[in-house]
Amino acid sequence: MITVSDLGLSFSGQNLFSHVNLLFTAGNCYGVIGANGAGKSTFLKILSGELEPTKGEVVIDPKLRMSVLKQDHHAYDAYTVFETILMGNPRLYEVLKQKDALYAKEDFSDADGDLAAELEAEFAELNGWEAETEAGKLLQGLGLDNMLLYSQMDTLPGNEKVKVLLAQSLFGQPDIILLDEPTNDLDVRSISWLEDFLADYEGTVIVVSHDRHFLNNVCTHIVDIDYNKIKLYVGNYDFWYESSQLMQRVMRDQNKKAEEKIKELQAFIQRFSANKSKSKQATSRKKLLEKSRWKRCLLPAAGIRLSVLQWIGNLEKKF
Repeated sequence: MITVSDLGLSFSGQNLFSHVNLLFTAGNCYGVIGANGAGKSTFLKILSGELEPTKGEVVIDPKLRMSVLKQDHHAYDAYTVFETILMGNPRLYEVLKQKDALYAKEDFSDADGDLAAELEAEFAELNGWEAETEAGKLLQGLGLDNMLLYSQMDTLPGNEKVKVLLAQSLFGQPDIILLDEPTNDLDVRSISWLEDFLADYEGTVIVVSHDRHFLNNVCTHIVDIDYNKIKLYVGNYDFWYESSQLMQRVMRDQNKKAEEKIKELQAFIQRFSANKSKSKQATSRKKLLEKSRWKRCLLPAAGIRLSVLQWIGNLEKKF
């Protein structure tokens, strides 16, 4: 569904991430995680085409429709709630406006009649006759009255605008849905409804969220953005987190053993470096000690983190 090849992004000569190779497929929900500033929202903007990468490419079948949760709550103030939701399927909205403009003409010609017939056929193919019903169900699912459908967006409070924009991103059975913090300003009931909706959704979902409970309930995979890398792992957030903690404990144990070995080598060197009969052994242990120190410089937080992620990545091959 979405192929990411050798993707890289730089700002002012600094790499945000590089050499990213990922494949997102239908029927899965991918939770994007990482520290603030790691580039989660930026990554979604690259996938949506809003931002061009510095290197590499994102390939999406042009026949597939992608829907993106909009963040500007005032962008649709001039429209009704129904129009705003309908814009989640741009072609359907365009066909509807063309139809309305055509039927409003005073001098309706034969050519207009032919065009109207074509538009009506496409409108039906795009499930246009069910659009109002679907939009109303989305509003109700998110805890809003479907009577709001023909209210102006600029009359709605901020939390209701958020829900309308979320309904827009879910409308019309898109093939791909990109959601950036979709649970913000949602009540528990609305979040539960969204979880059920995504569980039944057959396309590809890629979601950025700080809500661990939400990620656990909806995600089949975790996309971790860290140390200028983006890695993909099988499982929900808890599986990823527990596996990470396990491997960090393993790495700490390895570091502890390395510390003990280094102390042993230091003691030997201090004891025998002045003894000619033991000088060769002491010299070899000095070299071993330097080698151990060099290796250990790779095992602090960053190194442990990378080792953890590599180990978890190996689990994916078993699924």
